[in-house]
Amino acid sequence: MSHLILSIAVDVARLALWLAILSAIFVPVEHFFALRGRGGARPNLGQDLAFYFLNSLLPGLLLGLPMALIATVAHRLLPPAYFGWVAGLPLALQLIAAFLIGEAGFYWGHRLTHASPFLWRFHAVHHAPGHLDWLINTRAHPIDIVFTRLCGLVPLYALGLAGRHAAEGNLPAVLLVIFGTIWGFFLHANVRFSLGPIEQVIASPRFHHWHHSRLEPLNRNFASMLPLMDRLFGTLHLPQTDWPRDYGVMENPVPPPGTH
Repeated sequence: MSHLILSIAVDVARLALWLAILSAIFVPVEHFFALRGRGGARPNLGQDLAFYFLNSLLPGLLLGLPMALIATVAHRLLPPAYFGWVAGLPLALQLIAAFLIGEAGFYWGHRLTHASPFLWRFHAVHHAPGHLDWLINTRAHPIDIVFTRLCGLVPLYALGLAGRHAAEGNLPAVLLVIFGTIWGFFLHANVRFSLGPIEQVIASPRFHHWHHSRLEPLNRNFASMLPLMDRLFGTLHLPQTDWPRDYGVMENPVPPPGTH
């Protein structure tokens, strides 16, 4: 028990340090490059800090067992030669494959949370705020986060790109989650600048702000890092200069199944 308490305390301290680093980066950036000014104190700061710590700790604990089971089942169903071939790939190629496959999984998982009324009830927690800033990134229901990460990570473990039998262990999956989370803070930031032509290749704040639009067009820009996914599947909305006017959800936020 004492070991568990110490482990949790270390994790909380690590997250507090990361919070300080992220604040040192984004608070001044949002101050000098704010897309929209906000008078007075930031709303729901205490709630968002609670979400930050909860969603930085709980999903990892819940995902460990299912990922191990997926990897075990995959190694019983697929021939050993296949996993030997994957393990023999250069690390750079493994990382690229993990990034593309994981992004595709995250895209469809995210899109499904908008198409399914059941999943939307959890995902709507993330869309509820009427404003965006960097801390909104972790304001989400834990079930929503666990489901979306499952969609992105299950293919990696099933295909041998992550897990105890992979050549680099969990490195591709860990890097994908860490980089995606850090980039997510940037995507939600209240900043007025875009990435120019680069945002056609890598997701930008303007790209993701349109995903949070309360008005038309709804249910666009589901990708977490690659707008290419939305371009391929017909859900991209990225006008050259415009930004959405309003954020949040409609009074009846549950979309009918199959909307996109």
